[in-house]
Amino acid sequence: MNATKQLLAQRQPMIKFLGKRTVPSKIDHTPHVHPASPTHSLPESFASYRQKAQQHGPLNQQSQYSTGGLIGGHSGASLGPVEAGKGLYFDRAELPQRFQRLAWTQAEIEAVESGGASLHA
Repeated sequence: MNATKQLLAQRQPMIKFLGKRTVPSKIDHTPHVHPASPTHSLPESFASYRQKAQQHGPLNQQSQYSTGGLIGGHSGASLGPVEAGKGLYFDRAELPQRFQRLAWTQAEIEAVESGGASLHA
């Protein structure tokens, strides 16, 4: 136990900081466009962004709270179509045949069930 105390007393951190820690006097919090943005511009307002946004259907429809309805009062189909863009797929089964899941062979099933021991027996 004493040896541990002696070792810890001699310990020095491997990282060394140069200079005194300082906090910046002025930080710019204004919104900036992300460098990888396709439009290289910020939306004018959240409302204009919401008109174009789509998540599980169009978001620009009338709010269910303002009309007195309840959440879930409408079917998902009434929200509008949700379709994958060109080259995008929602399910692996929609991919071309070469990218779909392969069926397991009986030998592979036995190898998994035996933990691989059936391969060496």
